[in-house]
Amino acid sequence: MKIRPLHDRVVVRRQEEETTTASGIVLPGSATEKPNQGEVVAVGSGRVLESGEVRAVDVNVGDTVVFGKYAGSDTIKIDGEELIVLSESDIKAVLEK
Repeated sequence: MKIRPLHDRVVVRRQEEETTTASGIVLPGSATEKPNQGEVVAVGSGRVLESGEVRAVDVNVGDTVVFGKYAGSDTIKIDGEELIVLSESDIKAVLEK
């Protein structure tokens, strides 16, 4: 199934991280706080301005983004995978390689 977000919405796949404690115990991503980074899966067409123009979204599919700790309360499951629907304004930065 495909998803196409509307307007300035962005769909993100949260990056789950495994962490290792000082004693060498590996904690799965589900045992730790949810990370605030993810990969952009789909992007909307952009925000419609008062003038009627459409301002394109500044992120692209495949970008790794950082979002607010409490952003992403809108989660959906598609094909068994949990995805987050964010507004573009919830995204704080794009990580570049």
